[in-house]
Amino acid sequence: MIILGISCYFHDASAALISDGQLIAAAEEERFTRIKHDYSYPTNAIEFCLKKASIDASDIDYVVFFEKPFTKFERLLKTAIQGFPKTYWMFAQSMRTWLFDKLWIKGLISDHLKIDPKNIMFSEHHISHAASAYYCSPFKESAILTFDGVGEWATTTIGKGTGGKLEIEDEIHFPHSLGLLYSAFTAFLGFEVNEGEYKVMGMAPYGKPKYVSEVYKIIRINEDNSFWLDQKYLSFHYSTKKSFTKKMIQLFGEPRDANIPFFTKSSGYPSYFGDKPSNFEELSVYNQHYADIAASIQIVAEEMILELATEACRRSGSNNLCLAGGVALNSVANGRILRETPVENLYIQPAAGDGGCALGAALYLWHDGLGNSENRFIMDHAYWGEEYNDDQISKAIDSSEFNSQYINNEDDLLDMTVDRLTSGKVIGRFNGRFEWGPRSLGNRSILADPRSNKMKDLVNTKIKFREPFRPFAPSALAEITESYFELPNATDNMAARFMLLVTNVHEDKQDLIPAVSHMGTARVQTVYKETNSSYYNLIERFGQSTGVPILLNTSFNVRGEPIVSSPHDALNTFRNSGIDTLVIGNHIVDKP
Repeated sequence: MIILGISCYFHDASAALISDGQLIAAAEEERFTRIKHDYSYPTNAIEFCLKKASIDASDIDYVVFFEKPFTKFERLLKTAIQGFPKTYWMFAQSMRTWLFDKLWIKGLISDHLKIDPKNIMFSEHHISHAASAYYCSPFKESAILTFDGVGEWATTTIGKGTGGKLEIEDEIHFPHSLGLLYSAFTAFLGFEVNEGEYKVMGMAPYGKPKYVSEVYKIIRINEDNSFWLDQKYLSFHYSTKKSFTKKMIQLFGEPRDANIPFFTKSSGYPSYFGDKPSNFEELSVYNQHYADIAASIQIVAEEMILELATEACRRSGSNNLCLAGGVALNSVANGRILRETPVENLYIQPAAGDGGCALGAALYLWHDGLGNSENRFIMDHAYWGEEYNDDQISKAIDSSEFNSQYINNEDDLLDMTVDRLTSGKVIGRFNGRFEWGPRSLGNRSILADPRSNKMKDLVNTKIKFREPFRPFAPSALAEITESYFELPNATDNMAARFMLLVTNVHEDKQDLIPAVSHMGTARVQTVYKETNSSYYNLIERFGQSTGVPILLNTSFNVRGEPIVSSPHDALNTFRNSGIDTLVIGNHIVDKP
């Protein structure tokens, strides 16, 4: 049986295709359109999934949309009525899209795929989140916790999974949302909502949590660890332009000016920012205030997440936990869950945000809707996107201005790549199927030597042009991970496969890998031969050459663009960045 899951019209549109409960292909639309966080109907992602399965749309048995549009529309109407006249402009803007697109998704799907409308189903947003984690996990039973901005009404849910059944037991409803609270602080700190939350998390270690008591003036925690937000400080429920009010400004001061580069005395002033300003000291003090606010909201968010995780385990009676929703990408909190709660085994599906709901919706129909308890799918890697053969790669290179060396022998290719890495070159690696979710996990990655103290600034200078507080991640052979990082039972840790938790770097190893040690911590990716042999072999060969079987890994893209998908994308990014060498399939392309 073929089931297609679809997520779109909010952010990170995607499609996922399963056959008899097993995933065949999954991709986000942005990878094809090159529009970051593309929310449009995922025509290209759907076509890719069908092509990968070698089927036509007529072969699809069911299509499942990841949420219920009319229930979500009900929330918008009630919120608009309750908040009038403050909600007038938000209501007017939302109606433009809802009345022309979002409410009529069933007809659009039917017209596009020529499928009988009775075979088009609708899941609920947070059920799709929950299913995307539980039904991809190795657990026979598990507590489930989902949290994000908002679905239809729910913002946070607690539930459990048992065999082929999933149950949501409790919900917190809009406007009380940990995701929207964190996003309000993201905006206050001068970053783009749904994009800059990682920056807040990266900024936090450079600050001190001086404003925790002020943050708690916005939040009330109940005895059952549910929470309530004081809407006097927040405006996301009635404004599309601003998510916080004057009362929040009275608590924390004026919002950070996004045009002022962020740096503190502890972060340093990177060379790629240009000449050091004459008022460096003044700007350092200015920025330190906002680093302290970032540290405060991050620590409060972590504490709330830990309490919710503990509550989910208590209610389910399980020490297994599945996390989903955008908040589940808070990798610092995820590391603390394993260290500080009853959770013994943690699973987070790599596309934990709304993109992953396409897969969750399809799996929920397969298991709960159609009653299939057997044939459980376990996602132990993220390589579910498009791949390109040697002929396609060769044609792309031939149509470019670059020359390449074709290396037929894998050992030679590994040695040549390692030689460039150890000589300080920055490598773009393009191999196999691209990753599902927001993390590059070796197949669409920029790689560098983690042993160089200068490499972090070098990669930023040449490619990323990011703020100095944003870390680069290590990819490590799974079996040596515990030697470098405080990650007990690392080879059994599913979240680390997807670079979804932060842990401490052993103190005696921090000087060995300074480029991937972020204030003594790292968001590590464990790499396994059975799930990505070519990437494993590269890290192993680098380890044989240097004694350190770890590589610096960051996403293969430049600022403001999605991660590369095709050979053409890879060559464009190579051309427009300071990457020294592109290793694309069996080809090595060096810049003159």
